[in-house]
Amino acid sequence: MSQFNIEISETSNQNIVKFIANSFLTRSTSYEFKNIDDAKTSPLAQQLFYLPFVKTIYISQNFIAIEKYNIVEWKDVQQEVADSILEYLNAGKPVIIETDAPIKVPATVYAESTPNPSVMKFVVNKTLATGIFEFKNIDDATHSPLAKALFNFPFIKEVFISNNYVSVMKHNVVEWQEISMEIREFIRKFIENGKPILNDEIFNNVDTPSNSSSSEINTSEKNEKAHTDIEKEIISILDEYVKPAVARDGGHILFDSFNKETKTVRVILQGACSGCPSSTITLKNGIETMLKEMLHGQVDSVVAING
Repeated sequence: MSQFNIEISETSNQNIVKFIANSFLTRSTSYEFKNIDDAKTSPLAQQLFYLPFVKTIYISQNFIAIEKYNIVEWKDVQQEVADSILEYLNAGKPVIIETDAPIKVPATVYAESTPNPSVMKFVVNKTLATGIFEFKNIDDATHSPLAKALFNFPFIKEVFISNNYVSVMKHNVVEWQEISMEIREFIRKFIENGKPILNDEIFNNVDTPSNSSSSEINTSEKNEKAHTDIEKEIISILDEYVKPAVARDGGHILFDSFNKETKTVRVILQGACSGCPSSTITLKNGIETMLKEMLHGQVDSVVAING
């Protein structure tokens, strides 16, 4: 049995801290518990409610988020909580006890066009993945049942999964009006049947093609200490001003490197942004101009690498 690791992560709410595991804790369902009686289906949550400062517990995919009462500060107790969760998980005890057969939960999926005519974004009314996952072919999709299933369609070229959407890149042999309804229905039924989007192994294979360049937790965030001050500023600007807009279009942008001599920033484009005809215009008129202005001449150009 694989051993768990727990990472402590702050949130925008000072009363809530996330305890992130390196494997899935639940499959396709998220849980919220307000008190110990409410947590009858989760022995782990019941154990945590014995801590007097615990107000609410959220369990979803690969993390547990806990909201505390104001009687303590997280810095004084968060390590104790992390150790308690880690000990519980490594003892092989269940996080959730399913008393009945899982009930199908209706899923809503709608299609959105993107600036890339080869890519369609399929948005779901629930979270599919915590992180960024890009699959270039069926071999990359070993640890993603959904992506692997999608590659069985001969016209699908690439699959990108993040948050609550799936971006699909097609080959040019078909038009979207011919296939978008079929893909949308396929994704909806896949989710409603409770099939896993990702397997646990994807969190333990950080060097595989499916998430070597796409998992921000495993790359840029953990390597942040190695970045120079100017690189940290560039990453901060990309995170705050660029990524949200790119995500709305079904894509992702990731900092790759900065050449101080040539003042050149290299970024990785993924999902709908990869190979998009308008990406050059976006880079030059948007991102490059923004970095030039905000960093006062420390950046001259931005170059894209398709993920």
